Amino acid sequence: MTSSNMRLTTQRQVILEELTKVSSHPTANEIYDMVRKRLPRIGLGTIYRNLELMAESGTIRKLETGGNQKRFDAITTPHHHIRCAACGCVRDVHIIQSPHLDALAAEATGYRITGHSIQFSGYCQDCVGK
Repeated sequence: MTSSNMRLTTQRQVILEELTKVSSHPTANEIYDMVRKRLPRIGLGTIYRNLELMAESGTIRKLETGGNQKRFDAITTPHHHIRCAACGCVRDVHIIQSPHLDALAAEATGYRITGHSIQFSGYCQDCVGK
């Protein structure tokens, strides 16, 4: 789960542990609220810096889901996401990934494809029920 070149300080370890406990793809502010229960003196800036470093190293994933805040995911293996257009919640979508999609994109563009992410949008069950 962690990249070999990323040293896990106590702060990073706690951030990773808290992120691993949830499947809600929290924002930095939400992670800050979770981590502060264990590290009361940690600052929001420290959370932001560590999340960025951890995402750059591949320890976690940074999601740009179309909302106004980035969200973070402890699962770094390829998978898709769905975002509720009403409340903004983000969840994993567990479907079979097409191994041909990268090849199709490479053929269509001439790019050397290094990966892709797919985000579905719709309305979660809570918002549909309202």
